[in-house]
Amino acid sequence: MEKAPREIQTKRKNKVKIVNYIYRRGHASKVDIANDLGLSMPTVLQNIKELSDAGIVEEVGNYQSTGGRKAKALSIVPSICYAVGVDITANHLGLVMIDAKGAILSNTRQRMRYEDTFSYYQEISERIQAFIDDTLEDPKEREKIAGIGVSIPGIIDKANHILLKSHALNVSNISLLKMSQFLPYKVVFDNDANCAAYTEISDPDKNVIYLSLNNTVGGAISYNGKLYEGDHLKSGEFGHIIIVPNGEKCYCGKRGCVDCYCSALRLSSHTGGNLEKYFIELKNGNHDFEKIWNDYLYTLALIVSNLRMAFDCDIIIGGYVGGYLKDYLIDLSKLVMQMNKFDFDTSYLRCSKYHMEASAYGIAMWLIQKFYDTIA
Repeated sequence: MEKAPREIQTKRKNKVKIVNYIYRRGHASKVDIANDLGLSMPTVLQNIKELSDAGIVEEVGNYQSTGGRKAKALSIVPSICYAVGVDITANHLGLVMIDAKGAILSNTRQRMRYEDTFSYYQEISERIQAFIDDTLEDPKEREKIAGIGVSIPGIIDKANHILLKSHALNVSNISLLKMSQFLPYKVVFDNDANCAAYTEISDPDKNVIYLSLNNTVGGAISYNGKLYEGDHLKSGEFGHIIIVPNGEKCYCGKRGCVDCYCSALRLSSHTGGNLEKYFIELKNGNHDFEKIWNDYLYTLALIVSNLRMAFDCDIIIGGYVGGYLKDYLIDLSKLVMQMNKFDFDTSYLRCSKYHMEASAYGIAMWLIQKFYDTIA
């Protein structure tokens, strides 16, 4: 007797739940899965057997026993699939490959100036393929690549594969198929801030604001574990919130935008575009740079305070500046507390776990997640 469609759908959902639970935890016992997901033990046992037979889940040892039989620890088989993340900026190409557990197998950052030309898209595709071949020498392993995710700074119409507008790359209305046509893999595209935010979305029940401080300021809003993109794909454009009325002119045409005061360029412009050099000078006690930094930090505190009041959730600061902010997070928190009288602390505020590779790693993680979501 064939199973009813609803029963089949329920079984598939349970399997996806179990895989995602193990993936997020790193490892789990059958008892943990049953208790935390509210599933019966026979359901868990049957699904684990099918996942093990399919080579997706494996036993990796025992949990420490407090008496009685030791529980087996279950984990994802790392070689079940792979994903490649690509980060395109105005002057660089970042590449990351991860396995099914999210571990980075290889990553590189190469200097490559963006051009909207046939030769650029062909060369970038060749570099991606060479990176894949070097990381996975066995051709059979390359067949397990779930896809290639490409992070691009700008507003992207993902349904039609069009880069609508990118100030950082100085282009608009570009067909993204120009690149994917050269690659023999599934290729997806997303905004760089969205991609970086994927690295921080580990709890589907937690809401998060991701503030990206790159050469332009952007961001992303994660609501119930999913990115909110807005009705016109412009959600998270925090860089164009006016923070100083009648202030400095922004490239968008308005005055006083956040981007004018908190982009990485606000700092790196004083060291010939080298942000690392700016922070070295700052640590060495350069008084001029200290004044610039204090002004920067004060404006950043205003933004954080406003975002906290608007969204009332965790705020993660990433991007180029976010990679250096950890040493100054206490100073930022003190300023935020002076401005925000509705919170008792700033435990909601932290720096991103990742730096330069955040966007490439994030879009690769998204592909791995999609692989699990489609397990039958």
